[in-house]
Amino acid sequence: MPAVVDIEKCTACETCVDVCPAAAISMEDGKAKVDVDLCVDCETCVDECPSEAITME
Repeated sequence: MPAVVDIEKCTACETCVDVCPAAAISMEDGKAKVDVDLCVDCETCVDECPSEAITME
């Protein structure tokens, strides 16, 4: 189950980019984007996202 970003909630703070141990998150068009092939389902981004824009799907 990779992480999924709700682009309506994403504030582009880049916290998820900084905390992702797999470097699976990048910024695209001012929003976080998860590379599902790199995501290791650790949920670190879910726990750290201040706007609660990331969930596990």
